[in-house]
Amino acid sequence: MTDDRNGPRNAPANDTRAPVAVLGLGLMGRALAGAFLREGHPTTVWNRTPGRAPELADAGARPAASPEEAVAAAALVVVCVSDHTAVRDLLDRIDAAGPGLLTGRVLVNLTSGTAARARENAARVAAAGGGYLDGAILAVPPAIGTPEAVVLYSGAHADFEHHAPALRALAPDVTAHLGEDHGLAALHDSAVLGLMWSVLNGFLHGAALLGAAGVDASAFAPLAARSTETVAGWLAGYAAQIDAGAYPADDATLETHLAAMDHLAEESAALGVSTELPDLVRTLAGRAVAAGRGGASYAALVEQFRRSAPSTGEGVGE
Repeated sequence: MTDDRNGPRNAPANDTRAPVAVLGLGLMGRALAGAFLREGHPTTVWNRTPGRAPELADAGARPAASPEEAVAAAALVVVCVSDHTAVRDLLDRIDAAGPGLLTGRVLVNLTSGTAARARENAARVAAAGGGYLDGAILAVPPAIGTPEAVVLYSGAHADFEHHAPALRALAPDVTAHLGEDHGLAALHDSAVLGLMWSVLNGFLHGAALLGAAGVDASAFAPLAARSTETVAGWLAGYAAQIDAGAYPADDATLETHLAAMDHLAEESAALGVSTELPDLVRTLAGRAVAAGRGGASYAALVEQFRRSAPSTGEGVGE
């Protein structure tokens, strides 16, 4: 077992074959370890349940008997476990191993979480003498190590730059540093998840609507995909409006959108399909119109999302 507590972060930054430790061998953890191995990194792995991934050992990974042993084996320690509680438990075990184990090492947490928890983890690791990067994986396990993978990081830029050559094994085309605030990766992850669910929910509602008329979802899917691409093309323009705080209606006014939302809710109700999703959207649009944004573009709805939810119910269109 290697235990270099005298500053492994000072190893050459351009060493693309630097040793790595991966803690957590679920589907994603195994994909991460496999990507490091394919790029030639000596990789030590640990999982709470031993023997989780014999294929990694066959590929050259060295199983560790404990998280402390895995941490001691590398200057770059990648954590990908089930949740924040599991991350906290790991840090507790590492703390209990004695002072200095994290000194000079960088712990990269790729477990999904919140910005507040990322900052809490960073403070704990800093107190133990280590560096901390929080990360967000925007990819499914089979995409890790391919051009389709996107992995975002936040934390000290110096730590990111030092280990970027190794981290690019996970996402060779998009390995991005978002800033020094440790919470930025988690915030971006949450924003993207919200976008993903909104698109999927819109598709599912549409499939339910058309299904009530006997149209198969597979027949709707090509039109939905093309329409989604069209909407994606609007994002840059809407983003510019949001940043400027001005919402010129270059295509359609919010009042026009609200009328169409009413039609969607009416059509849904007539076919026995849930109106909850269109009701939510038209309630927000109704508030924006009532606030004087009826002649603005759809992007003006961002002001409604910036508000806390009202303490009492408001009727649709109010």
